[in-house]
Amino acid sequence: MSKNVLISGASGFVGTHLTEFLLEKGYKVKKLTRSLPDTTGDQVYWNPAKGEIELEALEDLDAVVHLAGENIAGRWTDQKKAKIESSRVQGTKLLSESLAKLNKKPEVLIAASAVGYYGSRGDEILSEKSTHGRGFLSDVGVKWENATKAAQEAGIRVCNVRIGLVLGADGGALGKMLVPFKLGLGGKIGDGKQYWSWIAIDDLVEIIYYLLEHEDLKGPVNAVAPNAGTNNEFTSTLGRVLGRPTIFPLPAFVVRGLFGEMGEETMLSSARVTPQKLLDSGYKFKYPKLEQALNNILKVSR
Repeated sequence: MSKNVLISGASGFVGTHLTEFLLEKGYKVKKLTRSLPDTTGDQVYWNPAKGEIELEALEDLDAVVHLAGENIAGRWTDQKKAKIESSRVQGTKLLSESLAKLNKKPEVLIAASAVGYYGSRGDEILSEKSTHGRGFLSDVGVKWENATKAAQEAGIRVCNVRIGLVLGADGGALGKMLVPFKLGLGGKIGDGKQYWSWIAIDDLVEIIYYLLEHEDLKGPVNAVAPNAGTNNEFTSTLGRVLGRPTIFPLPAFVVRGLFGEMGEETMLSSARVTPQKLLDSGYKFKYPKLEQALNNILKVSR
């Protein structure tokens, strides 16, 4: 029997891939959107800033996947930071509280979070049992996950998916990195020793599907590949896959000058995250190693 799932952020990079994947699996997909519903019946209206949501359209859902949130890229002005936080916290709180009110509640809410929850922790291995860190993204992560409380208290199974750097050729950070690297202008960032926890887009959508289907999984779940690497390793691997040199480093002071706090907390931050819950549950990664993932994404045969 097909399941009805509602996706917020369905038009984004991850949401687009997930929607296509779930439709192929036989799911019926509805999209949470700020646009007024069209005649196809697959859209549900909401406006988190105004506290508005089409409550009656949520009654027949089996699952909800909540991915919506302001893009963190760009210089973090006070206004930008407020948008990043409110888009995650207000939106999640509105959705969670609305689902809790339903007569027929969905079985599961899969809510996006991020490995930024852990802050910058050097080479410390971080599992779902690790504490949150310090900094803006960590603070937002705590509030973001806490905003699902109403759904949890209503008996809905909630998974807070702490997503790492998502790798895909058609979006995300890798999409932006490809041009300079293809031109031979790539290089390590800062000292290159900071750990980057990444996940191939194909694995991320498989993980979300896995969480939809596995009723024993709940709470925080790290959606990262099991082999986090340093920025230096990431850089050299990408250059090798593309057949390009990686001899143009981006010094830390330049990152801070160009990107400010955003550069400090993303490009220079170190989070060595392990997907312990997924490994313990038996999930098999399609792309556990970076070179394998990049070869597939970039369709380069070696």
